[in-house]
Parts: sequence; structure tokens; C-alpha cells
Amino acid sequence: MSYPAFISAVFILLLSPGPTNTLMGLASARNSFWLVPRLLPAELLGYLTTILPLTWLGGELISRWPETALVLKAAAAFWVMYLAIKLWVAGNKDVSDRSVTAQRIYVTTTLNPKALVFGLVLLPPPTAPDFLPKLTIFVALASIVAVIWGLIGRLTQVGARSHWRLMILQRTASVWLAIVSCMVVAGLFQA
Repeated sequence: MSYPAFISAVFILLLSPGPTNTLMGLASARNSFWLVPRLLPAELLGYLTTILPLTWLGGELISRWPETALVLKAAAAFWVMYLAIKLWVAGNKDVSDRSVTAQRIYVTTTLNPKALVFGLVLLPPPTAPDFLPKLTIFVALASIVAVIWGLIGRLTQVGARSHWRLMILQRTASVWLAIVSCMVVAGLFQA
């Protein structure tokens, strides 16, 4: 895959709404934008935890044991649904709850279905000469997208005098995560 095609595909996939982006936006909306740079290492580590083993072993593992992909997708779907429920319940309680932690970002990103696409489809095998440059581009793009989602989250609170907008944002994020979880589960039944 050429560099322009790789950059476009990775950027569009990273930018699309998903569990990690939702949490980054909420962290910024709930706290401050400056929490995003502190959470970014957890996001990058989460992606690399999934992506690197998949680039090394993923193709072989999935071809030998196709159920491995199903187990990974099922774990991702359950985690995303758990997050959706937690966000919905947080909307009923204290909307200033500051529960977006580095640990939650790490686990969410590790189980993020996008990581499967990056590790199995978009990144070349580690033996390819363009692996390291493309991995570096991926890390840079993931960082840029985290900042974008952090800014979006913070912008939802500009001029807000109450927690009403934050509660709406949390509820919307909860519904979106539930939809993502259901789409992953639906993909399991199609596989």
C-alpha cells in the first residue's frame, strides 16, 4: 500500500467515532483538555499491545485458529457494552465523575476493534522495509486524532453554565458505544 493510501486509510479509521475516541472526548469535556496528553501514552500503548502481536503472528494465528478472531471481537464487544452502561449510569449520578482513567483508556484501546484492522490489514508485516516508517506514521496519526477528539470534547463545554451538556454528551456517547458493541456482535454472527 502506498504511503498516501496508508495515511488516508489510517487517518479516516482513527478519526471515526469509536470507544477510545469517545473516552478521550469525555475526559476532556469532564476535566480539561490537558488530561488528553496525559492519557495519550495509555492509548498508544493499548494500540501497540494489540497491533504488534497481530502484525507478527496475526495472519498465521487467524488462519490456523479462525475462532481466535471471534474471541477477540467478542471480548471487544463486551467491553464496549460495559463502557456504554457505565456512561449511561454516570449520566444518572454525578456528571462531573472523573472516571476516565489511563487504565480504562488502555483496556478500551487494546480491545478496540479498529486495532484488529490496523494489525491484520493496514500495517505491513514487520519484515517489510516500510513497517517501521508506517508504524511511526500510525503513532503520529493516533496522537493527532486523540488531540482532535479532546478538542471536540472540550468545545462541547464552552460557555456551559451547568452539567446539562455534559450529561447529554455522556448519554449520546453511551448510545453510540452500545451501537458499536451491537455492530461487533452482529459481525460475529455473520462470521
